Amino acid sequence: MASSETEKRKKGNGGYDASKIQVLKGLEAVRRRPAMYIGDIGNRGLHHLVYEVVDNSIDEAMAGFCDHIKVIVHENQSVTVIDNGRGIPVDKHPTQKKSALEVVMTMLHAGGKFEHSSYKVSGGLHGVGVSVVNALSIWCKVEVARDGDIYFQEYERGKPKAAVKKIGKRKTPGTKTTFLADDAIFSKIDFSFDVLAGRLRELAFLNPGLRIDLKSERSNREKEDSYCYKGGLSSFVEYLNEAKTILFKKPITFQKELDNVDVAVAIQYNDGYSESVYSYVNNIHTIEGGTHLVGFRTALTRSINNYANKNNLVKNNKNGKNGKINIVGDDSREGLAAIISIRVMEPQFEGQTKTKLGNGEVKGIVERAVGEFLSEYFEETPSIAKRIIEKTIAAARSREAARKARELTRRKTALDSAALPGKLADCASTDPEESEIYIVEGDSAGGSAKQGRDRRCQAILPLRGKILNVEKARLEKILANNEIRSLITALGCGIGSAEFNADKARYHKIIIMTDADIDGAHIRTLILTFFFRYMKGLIEKGFIYIAQPPLYLVKKGKKEKYAYNEDERAQFTEELGGNVVLQRYKGLGEMNPDQLWNTTMDPDTRTLLQVSMEDAKECDILFSKLMGDEVAPRREFIQENATYVRNLDV
Repeated sequence: MASSETEKRKKGNGGYDASKIQVLKGLEAVRRRPAMYIGDIGNRGLHHLVYEVVDNSIDEAMAGFCDHIKVIVHENQSVTVIDNGRGIPVDKHPTQKKSALEVVMTMLHAGGKFEHSSYKVSGGLHGVGVSVVNALSIWCKVEVARDGDIYFQEYERGKPKAAVKKIGKRKTPGTKTTFLADDAIFSKIDFSFDVLAGRLRELAFLNPGLRIDLKSERSNREKEDSYCYKGGLSSFVEYLNEAKTILFKKPITFQKELDNVDVAVAIQYNDGYSESVYSYVNNIHTIEGGTHLVGFRTALTRSINNYANKNNLVKNNKNGKNGKINIVGDDSREGLAAIISIRVMEPQFEGQTKTKLGNGEVKGIVERAVGEFLSEYFEETPSIAKRIIEKTIAAARSREAARKARELTRRKTALDSAALPGKLADCASTDPEESEIYIVEGDSAGGSAKQGRDRRCQAILPLRGKILNVEKARLEKILANNEIRSLITALGCGIGSAEFNADKARYHKIIIMTDADIDGAHIRTLILTFFFRYMKGLIEKGFIYIAQPPLYLVKKGKKEKYAYNEDERAQFTEELGGNVVLQRYKGLGEMNPDQLWNTTMDPDTRTLLQVSMEDAKECDILFSKLMGDEVAPRREFIQENATYVRNLDV
């Protein structure tokens, strides 16, 4: 009877008992759930491996023991990171009874960052970084030069092949780590030189005097660069503003330690209309900001308001019936380029990927440090203070004008079709997850797209001509542009810091579909500039796509093939035996509705490129170069990249 009841219980709970509880040993948990440790297993997570190894070298630099780091991407996509720091300890660990090098490389939460006599501050506080890299690599090799000897250990998927051994002599200390990311874990192994360069460059800015070399040895992609900035944060904001017209030449910089928190700030305004503020904690880029950024912004706005009121600079600027102008945070940050970098002993990050700082006490510390400095600086340099306040007051006036113009773009509810622009052919579905909108160049292509679309889930919004270049305009002028206003209204997610909410977007696929010529490329860039400057959240959520219409119709007799690039054109021409009716599509309007559907709009056959931001800072600089007023940076960009052009349509 007892046996029968046991069987019943097992059947009732599906056989779920103690035997089903798995205990993952060593680094097995990392391989089973890699996204928990590096964010994802795509491009971002892949590059994160390099950053984890480099961060160990950076910690040595912050402690004053390293001034040179090398990063090399080899032909087989393995990566080597070399530093001239103290070298990872190799002596026997007192409790683990094996080399400290093996402990660091094979055990989670093992490192020198927990004990403050080794590192006062560091980025890798969790002690999981380099061991995670080891776990997610097919193989990893580490050489440590320490106390005149060179030590070596090799690993396969996180497990040591042999004990640490001595392999030679060398006077200068340091660590050399080489790893090959595991293609069974990552969707694609292909390191981007530019993505790596963006992170290494900012690390060089954040650590004045540190030299970082980057080299790619891959065939046809050989490239190298070196980064070293003695000016530190001052050089950083000058780099952010290099394609912009600045309000004053020398950046405002200061560094102060308050309550064991080291606060460093660099500020420089330009005559643009967007904000470029980047925050760091112990050299880690806090993409989502945190308490240090809140403290900085509060202090900046308060300092500007206090100085303006004290010197009657606001009273002399009336705002119609409302009396004096009221300066708010957005006004004080228009045209601002700034870096806020703090170093703190016990930072509390949200997750291992460290995107947001949560330490409550840091807000007050940063606010006090920045506020005291700016108050003193404005008193000592009234000419610069006045320029900043004039810029801020102009922004406040613009904000009020934009508020009135914005009323024209609002939709009362997602179902209120009366508020939608007349040129929008909306879809039947009201579910944003399955709804998509094509932003189409011209009424002719818009007509073909409207006829060829899937009316259930595909909306079409044709735009006439080239929209306004928002890089050179304030929000109230942008909102006066009919095409942009139609776009804002159709998307339904609002605009401006107070109203924009990416979660309210009526479509989760926003597809830019322009002609495959130079004008189409320009229109696409103008639309992307608008999204980047005023609806960046849509890019961050992965809602923005670029359609890929074919370049050619390759035809022979009754056989037809669409070629999306020059290589396909040559391939299809050869397959059809040569002598083909080659049709070059320069305009989408040249296609019949069924052709446009079959090649560019059918979800089963189309190709879409998803727009993403690997590095918002580098995107910011690039948009300023390409779309701003300064000609020299744009010319320099064209000269540097001209050799990469494969198909120039003139």
